[in-house]
Amino acid sequence: MDKFDQLIIEQLQQDVRRPIARIAQAVNLSRSAVSERIRRLEQQGVIKGYQLLLGSQAPQAVVAAYFEVQHKSARCADLIPWLAQYSEIKRCNGISGDVDLMIYVEAASMPRLHQIREELDAHPDIVRVRTHMVLSHWIG
Repeated sequence: MDKFDQLIIEQLQQDVRRPIARIAQAVNLSRSAVSERIRRLEQQGVIKGYQLLLGSQAPQAVVAAYFEVQHKSARCADLIPWLAQYSEIKRCNGISGDVDLMIYVEAASMPRLHQIREELDAHPDIVRVRTHMVLSHWIG
């Protein structure tokens, strides 16, 4: 790595999206020479990647799942105040069949989704929780 590589790295550290032409001008090399040096630095592992940092206004990635819940409570409605404490629970429906409740959850991470599921499973009135991970979202 020579002084030009160091200067290119400094330019990228200041602004990873800086155009090659501006970097070339700043380090007194041609655009093709800068492009080639960046490619070589990437191949050598000196530059391992580029990073996007999101501010607080950016939409957060979510992990979504449906929980099928069977319970032994007298009424589904008895569990609703407890379930409402979870801001991640977006919908909770009483349904027919072997399952009492279908709960739709959006969590900020897989560990948080797992924590919610474990807390549901630990509730004394809940008999069974079955998880269905959302893989795609197409309508709505």
